[in-house]
Amino acid sequence: MANIRTLDMMFIDDIFEMGGGYVLNFSDRTLSLFFAEELNIDIDNPTYAKNGASKAKRLRCFLQTVDKTTVVRTLKTLWECREALRQRAGNVEKIENAYGRFLSLVNRIEGRPDSGPIAQTSPIHAFNRQTLAQIKADLLSISSLAPQPRGFAFEKLLKRLFDAYGLAAHHPFRLRGEQIDGSFQLASETYLVEAKWQNLPTGVADLHTFHGKIEQKAAWTRGLFVSNSGFTPDGLIAFGRGKRVICMDGLDLYDTLDREIPLNHVLERKVRRAAETGAPFIQVRELFP
Repeated sequence: MANIRTLDMMFIDDIFEMGGGYVLNFSDRTLSLFFAEELNIDIDNPTYAKNGASKAKRLRCFLQTVDKTTVVRTLKTLWECREALRQRAGNVEKIENAYGRFLSLVNRIEGRPDSGPIAQTSPIHAFNRQTLAQIKADLLSISSLAPQPRGFAFEKLLKRLFDAYGLAAHHPFRLRGEQIDGSFQLASETYLVEAKWQNLPTGVADLHTFHGKIEQKAAWTRGLFVSNSGFTPDGLIAFGRGKRVICMDGLDLYDTLDREIPLNHVLERKVRRAAETGAPFIQVRELFP
């Protein structure tokens, strides 16, 4: 059983327009067909009507009754339907950062941390904007520091961000004179981190140097290169495709925090797009339009 908490259910009510027993634009018949055809589920089963027979009451009961995997699969399918209907009608999104908050909801249901220690120790918070807002403010303030303390502050900020999403981050470390700016785990894979905050975009030399560090480690090691100033187009072309490195720039970090998109989803989507295209750097704005 998923045991969805009250404030999360309120958010589900909002995004799927469940007020007054309504669910998106479904009738009783089309809701039944949708669940049968898209999810192979009988939403008309009397088990889900014990709190009332309206569409919303059946859906709420269903979500509180079934296992986590089924809840997540159902919510993702409903989200796809919601977005198709909204875009077809040309309606503007009314809920602030709806998709990022929806992905954080999925994180919580799956049992993954979504926004740091406050959210983990205070379940009443359905979505902890305070933690993300503070990291975003700190990201903006780092630019006023001198180069060396700025670099150290950037590394610490990235570790806080990884920790906030349960990615088991490690501090920077040194191996036989080789500096590694940290590491984290994503989907059972270990990623080494290169973090740069400099005035000019990162070029191919730094990318190749970091990839060389990755190649000297275990075959399953991957890399994340975070360059606040971005990457030169020529450098990315010269770096080539099919590498074991994905890239983020400062705008990616800001968009991730400002739009409240869970970092694990950002990284997973970058990894998938890199696997599909071979490109190490695809902006968050393209991955989450």
